[in-house]
Amino acid sequence: MKHVSSWLLAISLLICVPVTAQENKEVKKEAVKSHLKQHFKPYGFIRNYFTYDSRESWSGTGDLYNYQPKDESWNQTVAEAATSGVPREDLNAMSTFRFLSLTTRVGVNIVGYQWRGTEFGGKIEADFYAGLSTKTAQTHSVSGVAQFRLRQAYLTLGWDSLKMGKDYARVDLLIGQAWHPMAADLCDAIALNSGAPFGPFSRTPQVKMDARLGKYFTLTAAGLWQMQYLSIGPDNTTSAEYIAYSKTPEAYLGISVHDKGWLFRAGADVLSISPRHQGSISGVKVSVKDRITTASPFVYLQYKKGEFSFKAKSIFAEAGEHMNMYGGYGIKAVNADGSYAYTPIRHSTSWISIVYGGKVGAQEDKHPQKLQGILFGGYVHNFGTKEALYDIDGDGKYTKAEFFYPRSAAMNQMWRLSPTLLYTVGKFQLGLEYEITSVQYGDGTLDAHALSTNGLHWVTNHRVQFMTKYNF
Repeated sequence: MKHVSSWLLAISLLICVPVTAQENKEVKKEAVKSHLKQHFKPYGFIRNYFTYDSRESWSGTGDLYNYQPKDESWNQTVAEAATSGVPREDLNAMSTFRFLSLTTRVGVNIVGYQWRGTEFGGKIEADFYAGLSTKTAQTHSVSGVAQFRLRQAYLTLGWDSLKMGKDYARVDLLIGQAWHPMAADLCDAIALNSGAPFGPFSRTPQVKMDARLGKYFTLTAAGLWQMQYLSIGPDNTTSAEYIAYSKTPEAYLGISVHDKGWLFRAGADVLSISPRHQGSISGVKVSVKDRITTASPFVYLQYKKGEFSFKAKSIFAEAGEHMNMYGGYGIKAVNADGSYAYTPIRHSTSWISIVYGGKVGAQEDKHPQKLQGILFGGYVHNFGTKEALYDIDGDGKYTKAEFFYPRSAAMNQMWRLSPTLLYTVGKFQLGLEYEITSVQYGDGTLDAHALSTNGLHWVTNHRVQFMTKYNF
């Protein structure tokens, strides 16, 4: 009987062990799934743009990121046309069309980790357009195989005040690549440029601190570096070496006031770079310590209530090209040690965006509908260099030998108006946008402050853009 009982016990254990192991495996599997769902929040979208332009423009990212229409480029003068018998035409008055899905995006937010009094989080975000060839001055071809491109990758640490609670006293620290503090408040346009160059547009490596001081105020301070969005330098070349040789991080300081749908922000960005680290004296190369330091203050206002939203931002930028705005700077003096002294080109840039719209149609199903109207308006004014340029080659003219600038130096002012309709069905969106951008150019003859004020004329581009987007 004792042997029979032993055999029965052994058989029971052989049956129970696989069952128990299977149960433990399922429990672990559910625990892993629960952990991932709790702490990792994937997101992204598939987006396509269908775009028509009425004339040649300065643009990037497969021509989807629009800056401004190019100046007139006449094939001959009026007098030449009268004798040649060939019609006079503006070679930049050519229309184009394209459709691309380069800006499809994936990302993941990491949330919910905590150790003692410290909260941990992070974000990784990327899209696909990197690796493609860009257009030349004569072509608009987009070729190659799109690669993954880093957009954002950062970690966060947060601390609440034990006495006041996170609504009244909290400190957050961000380390990594993220939106520039000057560019964090974007307008509501569906265009890829999000209102640039009328406002800052930059993601950059940084260490940023947000300190909430009481119920209404937040203080922000950041040290930043350059990676994708760069300063310009000699020969109109953009490079990260100018900030590398300066050994000085870009600095930002700002304050926010928020209450009952209102948000007001004010701050300033300070950048100090070294455009050259080698110069010459009597034809002999020497090391130099060139440096230009600029400051760009801004203000931002936002109000939201129900289906209505209003945003406005204004910046007075000195050499703001590293934030994808207008900018540049020039040489104001040549020193005895071979170094240069510089003066920044200054621009005033402003924009507003208004959104209104709510639910339409039947809302009882799982795919609620919403129709929104969006209106964007922007304005840029070029004030030229802060101080007079130095005529380095002594020819009485001011060209790229004396100053460095992105795109066209002959731009005096520019405006943009962009009405948009955005229709949302659940996670699917359709957008139709009309964008008119008009630039006042001079004839290219520049004065000592890099301004072209002779032969003023306006050039306008009409862009019609249709967007499809599926969010997930």
